Amino acid sequence: PYMLSRSPCGSSSGSGAGVAAALAAAAVGTETNGSIICPASLNGIVGFKPTVKLVSQERIVPISSTQDTAGPMTRTVTDAALMLRAMVDRPDAPDYAAELRTDALEGVRIGVLKSAVGSRGDVKALFEAALAVLKDAGATLVEIEDYKRPKNVGEDEFKLLKAEFKATLNAYLADTPTTNTVRSLADLIAFNESQPAARELALFGQEILKMCEKEPDLSHPDYISARDRVLKAARKDGIDRLLKAHDVQLLISPSRGPAFLIDAVYGDHLPGSIGAGWMAAIAGYPHLSVPMGLARGLPVGLSFMATAGQDAAVLAAGFAYEQRRPAIPAPKYLPAAHALPDVGAAMARPSPVPPAPSANATETR
Repeated sequence: PYMLSRSPCGSSSGSGAGVAAALAAAAVGTETNGSIICPASLNGIVGFKPTVKLVSQERIVPISSTQDTAGPMTRTVTDAALMLRAMVDRPDAPDYAAELRTDALEGVRIGVLKSAVGSRGDVKALFEAALAVLKDAGATLVEIEDYKRPKNVGEDEFKLLKAEFKATLNAYLADTPTTNTVRSLADLIAFNESQPAARELALFGQEILKMCEKEPDLSHPDYISARDRVLKAARKDGIDRLLKAHDVQLLISPSRGPAFLIDAVYGDHLPGSIGAGWMAAIAGYPHLSVPMGLARGLPVGLSFMATAGQDAAVLAAGFAYEQRRPAIPAPKYLPAAHALPDVGAAMARPSPVPPAPSANATETR
């Protein structure tokens, strides 16, 4: 809604865009790795990915039993807390909204993930302003400079996702009504290939589906090793180590950079140098994105992350920040970046008049 030529991000793109456009007061998002946090950040709304298994995974079209979760996508942290309580099907669940306090950051030590800030000047400026708000709210900020994403963590996660996708999707489809003839991943691949190309495969192939179909079951040592390595990297050697080593309760960074262009020719390009949400996604730990401002007319979120089960504390910290930061402008449905006055003025150039073609010219392409 902020700029119609740019992506609302996925997978919960409709939830993010719909809430930002005020088509709904709240929406459910589902995340495996960034699919709540990215559309929340890019659409200028609040998105909360709870600790995995806090919200039931039942009836979520699955990718990964290790990482999949539903979560609230709303315009305020209060609405996210109210919605989360409704989504947690457990009588002893906390009243998350009742635990929101404006002084929730007083005396809280927060780790600032400097390596996840990226190099964009506008995002850095928004983040520095957010840090000032957090300090004003009583938080103690601890800069963390010594963390780098481990090698091979992406490869191990992809192995986990491929194996779990095949296993969990097969179980999901097998449990659908008997009128559904697509009952396995193999059936799905065959169905897509049986349809006209313009219907199912106009923009995307299904190479990843075919890769998943070749994966062994979840008892295979390669899967188990990859799962154990990637969980250790995100939990023990990731979020938990950083919290303990720096004596902090929360980790923060920008959630993502500004929204990227939709490109049906080369594919959308999502710059990956901003944010550290992969850790919370793989670990299955809580992660909240709260809007912190606009960069080139596009929203950028502030991420709060913590260890497993600290959902109420993460929401409370985000609420205390939200109550103090400047208001976020509503979307204006700009057609593209040139609709911004400064960008439009910089890009304005007289159009050269092309030479008239000669009578004997032959057009080539």
